[in-house]
Amino acid sequence: MATSSYKSFLMYKKSGATYEKLVDIKDYPDIGGSPETLETTTLSDGMQTYINGIQSSEAMEFTINYDSTTYDTIDALADTETDFAIWFGGTESAGVVTPTGSEGKFEFKGFISIRVSGKGVNEVREAVISIAPSTVINKSAS
Repeated sequence: MATSSYKSFLMYKKSGATYEKLVDIKDYPDIGGSPETLETTTLSDGMQTYINGIQSSEAMEFTINYDSTTYDTIDALADTETDFAIWFGGTESAGVVTPTGSEGKFEFKGFISIRVSGKGVNEVREAVISIAPSTVINKSAS
């Protein structure tokens, strides 16, 4: 069964063990990456053979609508290892969407930074959040 990307959230632990929504996101990156391949070919093999090595992971980038307050909030987290999560699923009541992670929670620690995206005439100002994961990304219980 397919699901929509509607109700996808970037979460962080502001204090204690409770996740809060960091900011509304416009997109999210691949979660995890392909493993490196390690060649195991011998002179007896008719073709190259491989095994999986360490999974690669690059900085995770999220696009957001720019505003000064959000920029300052995210910039204040820079240089501090923080608990992050990407949650899929939420509830909606009276037009208010609340994250639940009912369709998946992917948790990790990382270091965050923010930059403002270049724009042209008649465009929405945006910023890009970049998170460098410092731990393995794990799917947790929903």
